[in-house]
Amino acid sequence: MAKHIGIVACSAEGAALCYRTICAEAPGRMGKHNHPEITMHTYPLSRYMDLVVAGNWEGVGRLMLQSARKVADAGADFAICPDNTIHQAFEFVAAESPIPWLHIARVVAGEAKRRSLKRLGVLGTKYLMEGPVYSGPCADFGLTCLTPEKSDRREIDRIIFDELVKGEFTEKSRLYFNIVIANLKKRGCRAVVLGCTEIPLLVDPNDCPLPTLDSTRLLARAATDKAAPQS
Repeated sequence: MAKHIGIVACSAEGAALCYRTICAEAPGRMGKHNHPEITMHTYPLSRYMDLVVAGNWEGVGRLMLQSARKVADAGADFAICPDNTIHQAFEFVAAESPIPWLHIARVVAGEAKRRSLKRLGVLGTKYLMEGPVYSGPCADFGLTCLTPEKSDRREIDRIIFDELVKGEFTEKSRLYFNIVIANLKKRGCRAVVLGCTEIPLLVDPNDCPLPTLDSTRLLARAATDKAAPQS
């Protein structure tokens, strides 16, 4: 039997991409029209952002735990969260969660290690780029990670919250991201982590200056692998 996936969602676009990726790619593993059972729960993004802006990561963790309990009550065997930023609260979640989790940054770091990509640029919200979510997992896998300059971090954060989370994806913003990624390449990065779950909807890997590590789709694939019946 396939395992039941619980999605603890935060922002709509990233959660939808994660859900669609599981449903679209699972049939190749599990058979025509087939995918694992999936239950998703999310609180309004505003509830998360009030806590994030206040630096109340324990409060963020409580919200994540409440969602985890809801999906567990619906039968989920394990949980994923297609939002990189709120993984900063993961320490408050892991110890009390009724079900195990896949950690998005560990999934991404594992893929980078597999592909021998030892120096990574990390893009995401300012909280993600200036926080510890990727530094710890990357160090565990023997990787280093860099973030853009401060002015670029501010503009990326603005684009995420003013455009991407609202489903707005413009050519101007896509080209701006490519400039930032090109600068990370000049600093020695071998790949770039698309560490906001909406960024993969903007950045085109076919014309990106660096190979991309799409955190949303990598997490979805890892969840599908974990859920699929083992032969």
